[in-house]
Amino acid sequence: MGSHGGLFYRYQDLAPQLVPLDYTSCPDVKVPYELIGSMPELKDNPFRQRIAQVFSDDGDGHMTLDNFLDMFSVMSEMAPRDLKAYYAFKIYDFNDDGYICAWDLEQTVTKLTRGELSAEEVSLVCEKVLGEADGDHDGRLSLEDFQNMILRAPDFLSTFHIRI
Repeated sequence: MGSHGGLFYRYQDLAPQLVPLDYTSCPDVKVPYELIGSMPELKDNPFRQRIAQVFSDDGDGHMTLDNFLDMFSVMSEMAPRDLKAYYAFKIYDFNDDGYICAWDLEQTVTKLTRGELSAEEVSLVCEKVLGEADGDHDGRLSLEDFQNMILRAPDFLSTFHIRI
């Protein structure tokens, strides 16, 4: 346990009736997404549902303790940038096809701007991002394209940041 002790109690505290204090006796317990998504660290994050889906085993947002610890370690300030970038990519890849296509970008931009842009403005931003970041001009961003973009625009990862 060690340094994860505090996080274990956070996890247990989300669903005390589900998670026994002696967690080792049933490591298959999962805390439902409704409880994960309502944590103070996540509840205001427009990507909370995607984050939970990406870190959960079945993509349903329900988390084991391991999933929970993984999520917090990636989102901590100490996590290496390329690890954050890798998970940010997975989170923005809404249709899970291994690329960020125009549709994924629209979802991402809409959430990043919290719905404050018109559909037209969202399209323009997406075109600009694709125009600048799509290295092989196939109309979508690969992980490599995305990582290159983040090197140029570091604040893109600020969505993806939780202070623990």
